[in-house]
Amino acid sequence: STNIFLFPLFLYETASGFANGKVSPACGDMTPQHGHDSSSKPAPYNITLDKPTFSPGDHITVTLRVVPTSGSISFKGFLIEARDAGNPDGPAVGSFSLLNPSESQLLHCGHTQGSAVSHTSKSKKTEIQAVWEAPKNPPSGVQFMATVVQKYKVYWVQIPGPVVSLNGATRVPPPNPTPTTTTTAVVTTTLSALTRPFSSEGCGRSKSCLRDPVGCDPGRDPLCFFLSFTPEARTVLFELSGPAHGYLSFALSLDKWMGNDDVYLCVRDGDSVDINAAYVSGRAHPQLASENVLSDTAWQLADGVIQCRFRRDILLPRQIESRFSLDQSYFLFIAHGRAEDGVIYRHDRQPLISTHQTVITGLPENLAGSRSPLLIKFHGVFMLVAWMTTVTTGVIIARYFKHDWPETRLFGRRLWFQVHRALMTLTVLLTCVGFSLPFIYRGGWSRHAGSHPYLGCTVMALSFIQPIMALLRPATDSSRRYIFNWMHLGTGTIARVLAVVAIFLGIQQQALLLPGPWSTGVLAGCVVWGVLVDLLLEFHSKVVIVSRFKKIVLAVFLVGNVGFLSVLLNTIRNV
Repeated sequence: STNIFLFPLFLYETASGFANGKVSPACGDMTPQHGHDSSSKPAPYNITLDKPTFSPGDHITVTLRVVPTSGSISFKGFLIEARDAGNPDGPAVGSFSLLNPSESQLLHCGHTQGSAVSHTSKSKKTEIQAVWEAPKNPPSGVQFMATVVQKYKVYWVQIPGPVVSLNGATRVPPPNPTPTTTTTAVVTTTLSALTRPFSSEGCGRSKSCLRDPVGCDPGRDPLCFFLSFTPEARTVLFELSGPAHGYLSFALSLDKWMGNDDVYLCVRDGDSVDINAAYVSGRAHPQLASENVLSDTAWQLADGVIQCRFRRDILLPRQIESRFSLDQSYFLFIAHGRAEDGVIYRHDRQPLISTHQTVITGLPENLAGSRSPLLIKFHGVFMLVAWMTTVTTGVIIARYFKHDWPETRLFGRRLWFQVHRALMTLTVLLTCVGFSLPFIYRGGWSRHAGSHPYLGCTVMALSFIQPIMALLRPATDSSRRYIFNWMHLGTGTIARVLAVVAIFLGIQQQALLLPGPWSTGVLAGCVVWGVLVDLLLEFHSKVVIVSRFKKIVLAVFLVGNVGFLSVLLNTIRNV
């Protein structure tokens, strides 16, 4: 399995429910995979055609529109197909061409390209047209039908349209009216209010708990993210709580990456909460379960906190696909994010991921978790050490101690130069390793990191340029030496400034979100500390100053810098 997961990415930026109209999985029964029943009310939409009969190769204009008497009830999604009137449950026949390419697109249903038409976005619509072309060997009668989505939980399946007859063929009577409502399995059972409050009491003794912050109590702390599970005779009782305005979810995974994972969603819809089981296959949207696997569901909404409780059998029948047995070992993920009309969007923060696998029916334990992957933590550590400590110290040594150690040598070269070169070499090495870690973790470029990766790439390029320039520098007494000096200074200064900006942006990334605002203050303090020491040494370099004073300033700088750095590194460790 591979984002929650980023699970790193557990729920994606676009909403589940195929808002982009790529609904080919629904070609057969034309039912949206929304996990809710089709509306039982009369459909406020109809289908009209521009001719009642056809011949092979003929074109018929098909119009789906709002019924005039229903008012301005627009729709967001649709799926139009033509079926054999004698076999309306069979495959689509004929093919379509578009008249509204900005709002509609062709789908490949069955063996024919363009045999269905669907939406391209969830924008509001009142009318859609498409042109149907009859196949070379058509059936004697063709019926048009449409599924229309008004909003995520309100839709009508297979709204019947007119039947057109093949010229010269015996007129086919319309089949029994296709019901305008079809039922799909409802994942959740009847919901009830929570009869007892959530509490961390019993964590590690009678139930297992995963919490963020560590040791928090959902009964006292409204900012506590809390997941507990209590094995019973044949079932497991799950409790999930946390601050979320849209949805709260957890998943069982075989590894720390999203894909092929067992997901459970508590989605706010108005003043109620839908509790669903789902499954993530690859990096796709969670697909709601087609079978009811949850019981004794209950929920509560209070002060921006979603709480839900349910039971699930430890073992499920084999015909219930994609559900994990609860007597096995899994990683746990907790994620939350925005929801609209019951539709879930990408998680707001990096999901909380348990540090190790646990057997759901095993002995109770207090589980530890992290919202930051280990590789991303090392990325942050390497970049902080490189650009907050080693590079700053190396610059101070070269700028202010060059004339204090003129004759002191180390391995045949002047001491200040050897220290400066060693620190800068270490900076480049740390930057190279740190730069590669996010790409190893993500498997490519991150689309959700804003300008941070662009700045990082620029800093990496400048870090390579600096040592190359140093190798090609002219001799000290060369007339062109000043060109190198200014270029070396300018390139290094630009790299340092961009690196600092990138680090400030980096500690706000989902994958390494340090607690604020104090962590930002500590980072700012580290930067200001280095600037103040630089200014102090620059001022005293203009006057007569004893070497001992500069050494004291350097020692004080290092103590303060290491102090700031230690706080930041410890914060990263605990994220």
